[in-house]
Amino acid sequence: MRVYVPLTLPGLAEAHRTGELGAGPFVAYAVTPALREWYLSDDMEELEYAALSRAALASVRLLAAEPDAVRRRVVVAVDVPDGAAAADPDRGLDPAALGEVRVTGTVALARAASVHVDSDDAEEDVTAAAGALAAADGGDDDAQFVVDGAEDHELLWYATQEIPNLVGFGG
Repeated sequence: MRVYVPLTLPGLAEAHRTGELGAGPFVAYAVTPALREWYLSDDMEELEYAALSRAALASVRLLAAEPDAVRRRVVVAVDVPDGAAAADPDRGLDPAALGEVRVTGTVALARAASVHVDSDDAEEDVTAAAGALAAADGGDDDAQFVVDGAEDHELLWYATQEIPNLVGFGG
């Protein structure tokens, strides 16, 4: 199963250092039955993009909690064994939990298929989104507009071999 793990650049650096995305359980995003129902599509590429987008929003949440982190969303696409990730049936229809899964067990960074990171030009909008998140969660429509502004930036695709350069360990 392909899952999308939200991180920050410091989180990616830690994963690179340890060789693990996490020992589990941790939150990731995937094409779940609830996400399929919400997105109303049978196109797997579209559904995976929706799961990636949910993980990107979760990355903004991580950034809001890490004020010193570079303001770029980071998502790692990784393949885990079937059964290693499961949606919480009690939260299946909760709009905030669409696509959310819990990954159990240790996940080696070597299992990653790709890394998705914002470009430099997204930092201002991602910074604003992280700052507006609490107000948006409270129902402020203007703040939600600011949070949604981060989605105007497409995450760039990187091969896993590029992780050292992304986290500053490469040449």
